[in-house]
Amino acid sequence: MGISKKPDRVPIPLDYSKLSGRIVEKFGKRGAFAAAIGWSETSVSKWMNNQLYWPHEAMLAAIKALDIAESEVGAYFFTPKIQDS
Repeated sequence: MGISKKPDRVPIPLDYSKLSGRIVEKFGKRGAFAAAIGWSETSVSKWMNNQLYWPHEAMLAAIKALDIAESEVGAYFFTPKIQDS
């Protein structure tokens, strides 16, 4: 039995447009948001572009910093991206 490896990219791309709008609304720029949650702007960019998974710790920090209601978390973090055909 081999060691399983996480995929390099997120297998089901997610739509972070609502999250991006909230970041701009609350912080103005992605860099200010990244600093507020204690992660690098590069990491945030990779998460927002579906290049890496959001770590749970970062997601929880983002929810708190952006004042996202528990009932709205899915709309911000788990909306599948609609692919143009």
